[in-house]
Order: sequence, then structure tokens, then C-alpha cells
Amino acid sequence: MTMRSLQQFLDDYGESHRHPVNQWVHIVCVPAILFSTLGLLWLVPIGRWLGLEGAAAEWINGATLLGLFASAVYLRLSFGVFLMMLAWLALSVLGILAIQNLGWPLFWISLITWVVAWAVQVWGHKVEGKKPSFIEDLVFLLIGPIFVTFEVAHKLGVRVPRPAGH
Repeated sequence: MTMRSLQQFLDDYGESHRHPVNQWVHIVCVPAILFSTLGLLWLVPIGRWLGLEGAAAEWINGATLLGLFASAVYLRLSFGVFLMMLAWLALSVLGILAIQNLGWPLFWISLITWVVAWAVQVWGHKVEGKKPSFIEDLVFLLIGPIFVTFEVAHKLGVRVPRPAGH
């Protein structure tokens, strides 16, 4: 089975994200979900479980492993998307490190943000009248941030080169 093209994913994702309220919900909640998911996964100490110490132990965690997996998917879709999502990941990691450096509770901030953002997303889809795309294919969880980036650019009047057709 071949993976859909970026344009096919964006077209399919867009089918359940046409209502303006649902679009704005996603513009706010998708970044919150991405950040909070990475925040929760950052706390999964895979490096320590592997017996690593120091920086390696700190940087090999659930978030960085998800980032590597997602990066492979993004690179498969397009180099531009890969770079864009690398920026999303970098900003998220900077936020995570800032929270930790301030001594704030990363777990609770991430968990509460994650739960609230998902609850609002469910409401957004109720307004839309359509189920979330990821119910059909979990890869859509990785497509959401791409779609949101393009939507924000469009709303700001920024022309973003879209992928070629199917």
C-alpha cells in the first residue's frame, strides 16, 4: 500500500474542517495538542531506561523519538513540510525547556492543556458535524499541524506554495 501524497492528505483532512468555527478551534488547539503531547512524552525517560547518562539520557525521550518518527513521515511528504515541522518541533522543545527551567510542573501543564485542547477539538467537530480525520487514519494526527500552518498563512494573506496535484 502506498502512502497518500501531501495534497491528498490535505484534501482529505480539509473535508472535515470546512466550518469556520472548527477551523479556528484547530488553529488554537492543534498547536496546543502538539506541544502538550510532546511535553508529556518528554517525561518518558527512554534514555535512562536504556542506561544512558547525562545529555544523552535527557534528550532520548518519548518526545524526541516521536519527533524522529514524525520527521520521517514529513520528509516523505515533502522537504518543505519537513523543515516547517522541524520548526514546530524546535519551538515546542524550547517551550518545554523553558517550563522546566522555570521550575513549573511540565506534567500538569501538559496534561491539562492536552485534555482541554482535545475537549475543544471534539466540540469543534460537533459544530462541523463530521468526525475527526484521524479516526480514518492515524497519520492525520501528523497532518493537522501542516493543515493549520497553511490555514493560518491563508488567513494572513501569505501565499504558501501548495504541493502539486495528485
